[in-house]
Amino acid sequence: MSTGPTPIPYNKPWLSYADQLALLESRGIAVNDRSAAEAFLAHVNYYRISGYCLAFETNRHVYPKGVTFEQIRQAYDFDRDLRDLVTEALEVMEVDFRAAIAYHFGKAYGAFGHLDSNNFFARFDHDEWLDKLRIEANRSSELFVTHFQRNYQEFPDLPVWIASEIMSFGCLSHMYRGMNKNDQRQIARRYRFQPHTLVKVLHHFVYIRNLCAHHSRLWDRVWSIKPELPFGPAWKAINNGRMFATVLLLYEMMRQAPSVAPFDAAWKARLFQRLDSLPAVSDPLATMGLTSHWQMHPVWKS
Repeated sequence: MSTGPTPIPYNKPWLSYADQLALLESRGIAVNDRSAAEAFLAHVNYYRISGYCLAFETNRHVYPKGVTFEQIRQAYDFDRDLRDLVTEALEVMEVDFRAAIAYHFGKAYGAFGHLDSNNFFARFDHDEWLDKLRIEANRSSELFVTHFQRNYQEFPDLPVWIASEIMSFGCLSHMYRGMNKNDQRQIARRYRFQPHTLVKVLHHFVYIRNLCAHHSRLWDRVWSIKPELPFGPAWKAINNGRMFATVLLLYEMMRQAPSVAPFDAAWKARLFQRLDSLPAVSDPLATMGLTSHWQMHPVWKS
């Protein structure tokens, strides 16, 4: 039973772009170029941009003197660029992890070993997971899936090296979480993580990927699904609820895939360049979970 305030009818009116700016100005945000600001609000919904106002507030809807609409737009642009970088790294990491799952599980149990619940942890909800995988196979329009459907009787079941390419990242993460410990260990060794750490990291990456897919704000968000950080002194001072932990984990995993080079080094350079110009809030380093000497963190230098 909810113990919060009693809900009331929503009665806020529709506002024109000019009225949206006037509302922001009434709260203390200066608008230097009204024409450009209105054009931006026509492109980015007011409720999307209002999320970027939060980091500038001192209290709800209260801003210190000097905050401008242009600074808030710069925070939006910064976040968009950061999200693009994170999306790139997630793609590289996800493709590598799909290949690792397909190779190891296929080698250990054969083409259709994932259909056998005995090849997973005893309490893994195998039937539910397999039902979801079959739904994804039926929905797929990939040519290699339609080819298999036309030519082989096992469909909608697919060999694991095909299934690993069409299952959602969430389904893939779920599969890894359900594997036997020895199988988890074989795959985790590639990334130099403990299996239980990789389970939590993958769950976090699925969450981050979904945020990116919906173009949601990343830079100042406190994660709802936090990763577990690896053991070791390099990770002790890191806040696992903020962006810095996420980009470190992505870089750490990319570095363990030799064929990714030199993408990982170029990605790091572009990330550093973008982080040289942080939004104009009172403590942008803490907002992102960045340490004062974040550029010198051992993971970047490993």
